[in-house]
Formats: sequence, C-alpha cells, structure tokens
Amino acid sequence: MILADKIIRLRKKNGWSQEELAEKINVSRQAVSKWEGAQTVPDLDKILQLSSLFGVTTDYLLKDEIENEEFTDGTVQGVKRVTMTEANEYLDYRKKASYLIGLGVLLCITSPCALIILSAAPFFYSISPGLSVLIGIAVLLIFVAAAVGLFSFCGFRSAAYSYLSKEFETEYGVNGMVKERDNKFRPFGIASNIIATCLCVLSPLPIIASAFLGNAFVICISVAVSLLLIGIGVMLYIVGTVQSVSMHRLLKDNTPPDEEKQNDKPGINFPAVYWLCATAIYLIASFITGSWGFTWVIWPIAGVLYPLSKMIYNKVISK
Repeated sequence: MILADKIIRLRKKNGWSQEELAEKINVSRQAVSKWEGAQTVPDLDKILQLSSLFGVTTDYLLKDEIENEEFTDGTVQGVKRVTMTEANEYLDYRKKASYLIGLGVLLCITSPCALIILSAAPFFYSISPGLSVLIGIAVLLIFVAAAVGLFSFCGFRSAAYSYLSKEFETEYGVNGMVKERDNKFRPFGIASNIIATCLCVLSPLPIIASAFLGNAFVICISVAVSLLLIGIGVMLYIVGTVQSVSMHRLLKDNTPPDEEKQNDKPGINFPAVYWLCATAIYLIASFITGSWGFTWVIWPIAGVLYPLSKMIYNKVISK
C-alpha cells in the first residue's frame, strides 16, 4: 500500500475531511489532495507531523510493504487500543454497576423479610393469615423482580465493554491513571471486605438475643434483621470486589483469569440465576412443608454460599 492510500485511509478512519487534515498540519487543502492523489510526496517534516497526528510509525507511512497499521506505542491494527476517555468511562460505569449489582443482591437476600414477619403477625394482631402471606409473597416477588432488572441492566451495559475480555492495549497514560485510582480506592476496598465479613459473622446475634424474649413475633423480626445484616455484608463485598477487579483488568496486572471475563459476555448472568434459584428453592420448600417460620434459613445460607458458588461457577466456565 502506497503512502497516498495510507493517508486517505487514516484520514477517513478519523472522520476528517481534506480541509480538516490540512488545518491540523498547517498546509493547504490542495496539498493534501495532491498527496492523496500520489501527485506529490510530503516532505520529512510533514511526514513526522502525520505520524504524530495519526499515532502511527513513520515506517508504516513510508514502507509500502507494511500493510497493517503500526502505532507509535507498539500496537498493531486489529488490537483494541483503550483510550484515556474509554478507560475513565469504563471505571465510572463499573463503579455504578457495583452498587447496582450489590443492591440487587441485597434485595434478593432481604426479599423474604416481609413474608417472615407477616406470616407470624396473625398470631399477635388482627390480620387475616391468608392476606398476610399474600402480601408477603407479593413483596418477595417485587424485590426479586427489581433485582433481576438491575442484573439485566448491568449485563446489557457490560456488553459495550466486551472488548476487554479480548486482547487489548492501553493508550499512554492510562496505566498511571488507573493505578492512581486503585491506590485511592484500596482503603475503601479493604474496609468494605472487613466490614462485610464482620456483618456476616455477627448476623445471628439478633436471633440469639430475641430467643431469650420468648416472643415468636420478635423472633421473626430478628430473623429479618439478620437477613438485612447478611444482605448489607454481601453488598459491601460485591461493591469492593467489582471495582477492584475492573481496575486490575485494565492494568492487566493480577487480571482475573478467563473465567471472570466470561461473566461479561452477553447471556451469562450468574447473580440473576443464583438468586432466582434461591428464591425458587425457598418458595418450593415453604409451600411443601408449610414451615414458613423455619425455611428462612435458606436465605442466610444462600448469602454465605454466594462467594463460594461464584468461584466454583467461574472455575467450571473456564474449563
């Protein structure tokens, strides 16, 4: 490919007209037209300007045998170059997504709270047992539906950054920016994991404390509080992990293995499937046994097993 064709190709790739390219390198439009028509050849000074402007090497411009673009940072055509703007947009999106995914998990874990409390309410207050259970189930399904909506929204948005699951290069300065953000985030990430662990460990305390009161209704409320503590703990864990993984993915330093990348592909939504299955198990077990005051234990178990299940799922996907 001759120089004239390369100039045309690079100019159109950047969406510039001949006039716009001429203004950027301080020449006339006629000069650019002659270069692209192979009537004249730019002098060495203009070759260097074109190389800097397009971000390609002078060898690529001058050597006809080099067909594929060679960028000045060493990358070649076909490999995605992540710009500073794209990196910032990705990290900003993943920060928002971490809270949305965490909120979705919190909604799933706490979804049976209303049902647990209302199922015991008829024994202490004048409310129809059937109506209380109906309201509790309605609240449960609304919470789960909202959570699935959040998971699906994040999944569709993640599809725009699917190129990060393939080979990519980062523009100059991106690594420095990401490392700076990672250093600022690290104290929060460590604190969120510590708090998450403590909340999950301490979550049975409300149930233990209420057991001494001998009031079944208070015990049901304590169960709901325990689920809330577990939900907040898991949410904090997810918020910290998602943001940390996103930054390390851009740095390609301690990047999660390929199984993590699989989760960004459209159609794979582990949180949605996991919590829908947990909800189905809870409802089936509750309706079959009729022990609504006991089957709530499924939720704290599901919350504690979530990280382990995610790791097992990732290992299976990677293989």
